[in-house]
Amino acid sequence: MERNVLVVSLFLLLPTPFAFAGQIPAIFTFGNSLFDAGNNHFNKNCSIQADFPPYGRNFFHHPTGRFTNGRTIADFISELVGLPIQEPYLEVELKIEMGSIKDYPKTGINFASAGSGLLQETSRDWGVTPIQTQFKQLENLVKQKKLDQSIIKNAFFLFESGSNDVFQYFIPAADEREPPQSFVARMLKEILTVINGVYALGARRIVALGLGPVGCIPARSLLPDAPVDKCYKEMNDVVTAFNQGLEHKVMEIPKKLPGAVGVFGDAFNMVQQFISSPRHYGFKNMSSACCGGGVLGGMVQCGKDGYQICQNPDEYLFWDFFHPTEHANNLLSKAFWSGKSSRIRPLNLKALTNTIVS
Repeated sequence: MERNVLVVSLFLLLPTPFAFAGQIPAIFTFGNSLFDAGNNHFNKNCSIQADFPPYGRNFFHHPTGRFTNGRTIADFISELVGLPIQEPYLEVELKIEMGSIKDYPKTGINFASAGSGLLQETSRDWGVTPIQTQFKQLENLVKQKKLDQSIIKNAFFLFESGSNDVFQYFIPAADEREPPQSFVARMLKEILTVINGVYALGARRIVALGLGPVGCIPARSLLPDAPVDKCYKEMNDVVTAFNQGLEHKVMEIPKKLPGAVGVFGDAFNMVQQFISSPRHYGFKNMSSACCGGGVLGGMVQCGKDGYQICQNPDEYLFWDFFHPTEHANNLLSKAFWSGKSSRIRPLNLKALTNTIVS
């Protein structure tokens, strides 16, 4: 009896500003097409779109603006947390403007924009929303008190960006390419600025996913210097350098940002496991797009003139020239949710829900 009283007494003495286990009220998502839930669809000045068939055919059964045949990693993580899938920010804005809803969702918002990067010059001419602007969209909502501070504090903040920067770095240009070290350093500076920004707004659970092996995507067939019979090593070397730098920044979060927790999802390692043991994960084709055209299915966008589509997307790692299938997204999400430290570290997302922040 005395022991029970002692436990209760210690619990009552805990400081009140702490958030406790399992209280994940919302998810806020930032990044590119791997996360975009349809923001580009509501941005009519944007030329990077997936709002036409056969995108979305295997889950939503219609195009949603997602660059896959079903759900994204962000969608699956929402389901694992027990939340409804977050709506695109620009769709929410439209609904509020039209009067169909009055308040911003309390379960989170998706700010991601396909084609965007960490560097503002990435895809600048295509009308995408850079991650810096995505952050400003959230910042404006917080400053205008349209999002409750307790939601911000207890939410997951998901980040995935950089693959478009890396791919465009390897597109031939008249100007001399900057050294990879300075290129990666600029990318890391930008993501750190955004992470520091959301922390200043009250974010405490920060999830940064590393880049997958961009040098293996079917779209490499568009690059004159890239091999098509194997992954593009030089591109994956830049990805590896970025991932190592990102992981280092994430591991410093508890020291540099008191009260916050950061986790790093090792997408590169996971996809490499898929490639080395495809049957174990239910794959049969690890190199070509299920939906596309030309060499590796990487020279024509899915749904555009001349495209072809496979019969069973679940057997493919890649849905289109750049993006994973829903099956691959599902596997990655489960690994991030409950995987070992080889997949996500220093703790997985399930453990992150049970971590005290202040």
